[in-house]
Amino acid sequence: MLDRFEVEGGKPLKGAVTCSGSKNAALPLMAAALMAEGVTTLENVPDLADIHTMAMVLRFIGADVKLEGGTLTIDASNCRSSEAPYELVRKMRASFYVLGPLLYRFGRARVSLPGGCALGPRPVDLHIKGVKKLGCDIQIDAGYVVAKAERLRGARVLFDISSVGATGNVIMAALAADGVTVIDNAACEPEIVELAQMLVAMGAEIRGIGANRLEVAGPARLKPVRWKVIPDRIVAGTYLTAGVITGGSVTVNACRPDHLTMLLDKLDEAGAHVAIAGNSVTVSVEADKRLKAVDVTTAVYPGFPTDLQAPWTALMALADGTSIITDTIYPERFSHVPELSRLGAKIQKELNSIHIEGVPRLTGASVMCSDIRAGAGLVLATIAAQGRSDVLRVYHMDRGYERLEQNLTSLGAKLNRVRE
Repeated sequence: MLDRFEVEGGKPLKGAVTCSGSKNAALPLMAAALMAEGVTTLENVPDLADIHTMAMVLRFIGADVKLEGGTLTIDASNCRSSEAPYELVRKMRASFYVLGPLLYRFGRARVSLPGGCALGPRPVDLHIKGVKKLGCDIQIDAGYVVAKAERLRGARVLFDISSVGATGNVIMAALAADGVTVIDNAACEPEIVELAQMLVAMGAEIRGIGANRLEVAGPARLKPVRWKVIPDRIVAGTYLTAGVITGGSVTVNACRPDHLTMLLDKLDEAGAHVAIAGNSVTVSVEADKRLKAVDVTTAVYPGFPTDLQAPWTALMALADGTSIITDTIYPERFSHVPELSRLGAKIQKELNSIHIEGVPRLTGASVMCSDIRAGAGLVLATIAAQGRSDVLRVYHMDRGYERLEQNLTSLGAKLNRVRE
């Protein structure tokens, strides 16, 4: 359905919301559940389109998957297929996470090359090179990655570029290999730490968790576990930025402030007041105070997240002064820029950077989402803009934000979903 949001902007957001579980952590954990026969239970799982897509992939492989009230059960006892088909994988890149678990479980895999958001080329070369190092034979056949390994062996895997997905896949495949696999320039994101920690709870031996050099000992015999998914740092960051862009005061409960350090530092630098109390963060802005323009360059964790680049762009569109935002992760991730211009933002794009001249106010208009995070930036801009806006194609938002309109409405936003 091509739902849209009707937004009447210009009202400060005030109040508190509870952070949902992390989508980007839950997806690889779901794939990892294939590695243990029996029932794995994941708690604090968000009810999102991407979660349901991964559930369909696991069911195709043969798992019994049920999501109820934030608790996801995956019974991988009767998995028989080693294929992840195009019609499912094309919907979401994270489906490619099943490559490593299928190699672990069956010694073979046939996984479609992925689809997902339109963020420019995001090849799976690093995944393929990584598992090849372990002794896996890889062929590309009619749009599928066909992987076979009679016997995997531990090896040194050096990533040219730090990749969350490739790190996760190599960790999981390496648990079937004889000996120790060393992964250098491994991703350090909280979602990879979460995956590694759950695998350890399942019986894996992984050293260096949280660092960019990991040692994975194999072969490992894994057992099912019960695991609680970490809070979603991107969701938390989006709501905090929503509070600041509207000149309000918003608290996000049940989050991980230690996963938000770079964003919170930048909000403080821009002039917002940031207060941390346990697992809660409150941001506020003095009445009628304009934020200061602050430059941002996205980077791998613990740098500024590329997934918060669009919300930050919306915020800087209203800041006092000129700012530069550079995206080193996805250089083409600026589809929100022409849409923000429709609201009155003054933004110029140059290569993988944008130059923003802050304006005193934005004015409502019709805008269109092209991916999850661009949509988040547009929603934030429209709730801050004066007057009426329509945000089109919000199905993108349903992939990454649970109960978005309900949460924003509870904070005082005038936002209504129109089903068409």
